[in-house]
Amino acid sequence: MSIKTVFSIKDLENLSGVKAHTIRIWEKRYNLFEPQRTDTNIRVYGNDELQKILNIAFLNKNGLKVSKIAEISDEEMSERIREFLKVENTFEESYNNFKLAMLNFDVNLFNNTYDSLLKKQPFRTIFIEVFVRLLNEIGVLWHTNTIKPVHEHFISSLVSQKILLNIEKLDIAPNQEKTFVLFLPVNESHQIGLMYLNYELNSMGYKTIYLGPNLPIANLNDLQKIFPNLDYVSYFTVEPTIENTQAYLEEMQRIVLSSRNEKFHVLGRQIENNADLKAVKNISFYKGIEDFVNNLA
Repeated sequence: MSIKTVFSIKDLENLSGVKAHTIRIWEKRYNLFEPQRTDTNIRVYGNDELQKILNIAFLNKNGLKVSKIAEISDEEMSERIREFLKVENTFEESYNNFKLAMLNFDVNLFNNTYDSLLKKQPFRTIFIEVFVRLLNEIGVLWHTNTIKPVHEHFISSLVSQKILLNIEKLDIAPNQEKTFVLFLPVNESHQIGLMYLNYELNSMGYKTIYLGPNLPIANLNDLQKIFPNLDYVSYFTVEPTIENTQAYLEEMQRIVLSSRNEKFHVLGRQIENNADLKAVKNISFYKGIEDFVNNLA
């Protein structure tokens, strides 16, 4: 598998949040980087420069002037970051390590970073504060060609494994009357958000039936023949499209919900970004995972 080891200055901007012209200023004024040049005289940067810009951006964001950062060695820079992390409750170093693990397809770095975080934070905090942010940024990086689809698949697979592991570790017998059915619409394959909701529902003692991606609405009627009291949960990331979401919800109400007055809970980008959605009976919209969880608690 090809590992990306050369980055353009635009890549550094996208990955660090530091504007390209600022990186150039830091490079010229403080000699912080030593980029290589292509045959056409274009600057390119390696993994060491990427790690360094992430470290500089972190320290600068937390009050240290770049002129002072330029005076210290890379080792002292790392030590300053570790000292800061002992005082502040921040996930920046872990977040940057996860990005580096993704770029280098480094399973060990991902797992070591995760294990270190888990010693200090519960899984719920890691997922919401770090993984959600990482996955959202990956979507942006993919659209700017900073990363490739293989990077997204790699990191998504690792995050999915952690969700499944934590569901398996739960030792809570179902104690709620309601059963939740979790599914994604036809042509929707982004299931990490839905998988995490399965974890949350299980941790609260709900019985869940996880059906996963690409499910036609009509298939839900088969479950109604078996279970008397169902709620449905879905997560719209790319499907249905914003233009088709209203029609999808109305179809869900007509085919599934109307017969037994059941409820449908919907989250995801296509809900959050759709200002034109109209209310549909027995269907609730949520701004995000925490909104959904807080409304169930």
